[in-house]
Amino acid sequence: MTLSIETPALLFSATSLILLAYTNRFLTIATIVRSLKKNYDEKENNSILLEIRNLNLRITLIRYMQMFGVLSLFLSVFAMLLLFVEQQIIGIYLFGLSLFCLLISLAVSFWEISISVDALRLHLSDLVNRKNKKTD
Repeated sequence: MTLSIETPALLFSATSLILLAYTNRFLTIATIVRSLKKNYDEKENNSILLEIRNLNLRITLIRYMQMFGVLSLFLSVFAMLLLFVEQQIIGIYLFGLSLFCLLISLAVSFWEISISVDALRLHLSDLVNRKNKKTD
């Protein structure tokens, strides 16, 4: 099997866009955590503390998403370097490892999104419960 130097280069744009999306997620969650901490400092509410714990888990997952995304990009660049110096076999294996790291990053991203969706559903069910209590 041969691998041209252009194949790993295809990951550049996709990986950089994914890393940008991960960073945006992180910044949004960091803003929410700061706001919730301020609210918690003003009035100690157990539900706010639970939300902060949930967001802390999501921040940890985003860190792993970013780490494996950057590792994927690094390995892809290293594979290109090896292909450039005509080290086909090692370059192919490193590119395969790069794809595996990208797959891990995407899987962790899916996990983080699932946690986010569950948290939003919990908020919505709380609103529905309040509305039902008011109509009774």
